Amino acid sequence: MQVVCLICSFTSGKRFETNMIFKIYSFQERIQSHQLLQRCLTRDPSLLFDIMDTQGTAVAPTPVPGQPTWCMCLHCREMPTDIERKCCGQHPNDCISTLPIFDLYITDEGVLRLSQRIWNNIRDAQDAPDPGENNKQFQHAAYRQYVVWQYGVLGPGHRVVIPSCCVCKIRERYPDPYGQYTSFMPSRV
Repeated sequence: MQVVCLICSFTSGKRFETNMIFKIYSFQERIQSHQLLQRCLTRDPSLLFDIMDTQGTAVAPTPVPGQPTWCMCLHCREMPTDIERKCCGQHPNDCISTLPIFDLYITDEGVLRLSQRIWNNIRDAQDAPDPGENNKQFQHAAYRQYVVWQYGVLGPGHRVVIPSCCVCKIRERYPDPYGQYTSFMPSRV
């Protein structure tokens, strides 16, 4: 019986390097490997995608009519600018936006309320009571959650493009009542 052992080592900054080692392990070693994997994923859940990348897919997904040609996961939608035309790059069954952990970390209303409260506390700001403002605040909180989850804290002036499939899932969960969405802005600085 083969078991996958995940070895985590710090490389640059807050990211981990993952290496997959395949060996035959005793029952006790399998339990220890599982516990190590669980600790690594608890510390940095985005490692899950590094593991998924190493698995590979035997069959390329069949394109769906009307699906953007740049999309691999089949969950993206056409975006208004070239820079926003980014896919998570996963197989349709493993699309980041469809994983239960995405709902837990990114779109859960309780998590977003807490995140928004912390963000407002840091900036010494108040929530705006305008109609539809809750969804807009939840959208921006979800975008921040995704970036921190995948990249860690980027710092002022550093921005990244969130995959279209994830942006669309966030917008579906927290739609703007007027259908007005802001495109990606590279940097304010």
